[in-house]
Amino acid sequence: MHKVLKFSYFLAFFALIACGEGQKQQKNTEDNTNQDDVTLEQGETADDKVILFFGNSLTAAYGLETEQGFPNLIQKRLDSLGLNYTVINSGLSGETTSGGLNRLDWVLNQEVDIFVLELGANDGLRGIPLDKSRENLQMIIDAVRQKNPETTIILAGMQIPPNMGLEYTSEFRSMFPDLAQENDILLIPFLLEGVAGEPELNLEDGIHPTAEGQKIVAENVWDILGPVVLEENVTETSMD
Repeated sequence: MHKVLKFSYFLAFFALIACGEGQKQQKNTEDNTNQDDVTLEQGETADDKVILFFGNSLTAAYGLETEQGFPNLIQKRLDSLGLNYTVINSGLSGETTSGGLNRLDWVLNQEVDIFVLELGANDGLRGIPLDKSRENLQMIIDAVRQKNPETTIILAGMQIPPNMGLEYTSEFRSMFPDLAQENDILLIPFLLEGVAGEPELNLEDGIHPTAEGQKIVAENVWDILGPVVLEENVTETSMD
């Protein structure tokens, strides 16, 4: 039976200063303001493993229906493969690494098997000192591991335009692979590979993917996530 995708959206009216995200937030995000915890939906079981996407407007599918976003596309692929995983979308438009760190305890109230960390782009676009962004990302990684050392962590790499200068831009880009290597976690090299800079794959703001762009993002994520869930499925099957 096709599972119903479970979303846990955390509403806030933040503006993404550097990329003009001062528009009205998506209504489908607003409708979940008071959602304090995650409950099982019809068709889901307590045996399902949980994949949590913790990010900003890219994860929240800004400007689109949430069903068009890459987390939902990942859920559909998992379902088509008969894999017992439930995707939780914890994307919040305008989120920075600092904001993510502040709401992390709430998010980790549930057991998470795979944690996909997609934060940092807003820090870069706002010119936040990279040592602070790096510290916040490290603290998020540490907190996830402290909560459950068995949780698989996947870090989404990001790049920004050279508005803040070449040195800042270069250091920002290298921050993600450096963190992945230092913490021995998986890395999506560049979340928006094949989408960034392609007008037909982005909304009018030139930053957020269209529905077609989200499909490419989903493939970028699956390149790293897919082998993890497939290997776990083979391991569990061999143990049965």
